[in-house]
Amino acid sequence: MKNSYVSLSIAISDLQELGYTFDFNLHEKGLESKHHKRTYSADNLKVVKYYRFEGMTNPDDSSILYVIETTDGKKGLLVDSYGAQSSSIPPDLLKKLKIDPANFK
Repeated sequence: MKNSYVSLSIAISDLQELGYTFDFNLHEKGLESKHHKRTYSADNLKVVKYYRFEGMTNPDDSSILYVIETTDGKKGLLVDSYGAQSSSIPPDLLKKLKIDPANFK
């Protein structure tokens, strides 16, 4: 896993090759993989790394790519947009995610 990537699409492609193939989406009870018809609560998730991407022309066109592993061994990605008026991950869910600061250098 690299420390940084030049674009979101390159990061997703590289991480999928490393086995992070689940496509996670926000759900009121945690994160879900619609393809696998499975929802994971925050207690069953660990964010192992994240990457920030800034929009080239519009500061509101920015995103964070979360690299996630579940307690049952599934590996996947969550993309969240952020900006002055957007973030779709509720703060209480972010607090529950097990983020290891040592991975975010």
